[in-house]
Amino acid sequence: MKIKRRSQSPLNKKARRGFRGYPVATVAFYGPDNTRATKVAVAIMASERAKADPLRRWFSEDVDVRHNPRIGQEILGFVQEHGARSVVMTEGIIGCPHEEGIDYPEGEVCPRCPFWAGRDRWTGEYQQ
Repeated sequence: MKIKRRSQSPLNKKARRGFRGYPVATVAFYGPDNTRATKVAVAIMASERAKADPLRRWFSEDVDVRHNPRIGQEILGFVQEHGARSVVMTEGIIGCPHEEGIDYPEGEVCPRCPFWAGRDRWTGEYQQ
């Protein structure tokens, strides 16, 4: 049995603490497949019904954004700058880093990320 070591990053520690009130920072990872994150999007929600604002994205083609210390520090700074009391983070990669309607036509599958075609973004399993 392989023991998975928890990340000791300050951001992961904040996420493990659970809900501490608003504002909440949401952190979502995206990549061309389920193994490498090339984009992270972080949004601040002032209240339960508030829109995600501000929203900031970081990208990296060569290093997984989850393991890039510079990006991690910038995210932590963004979260602190906006006074987030709670951090909610996706377990893994939840989809293609390209945006529908911006990077490829609305209603189509991303031509650069065939891994995600027909898959559920939350489970990674094929949809029927």
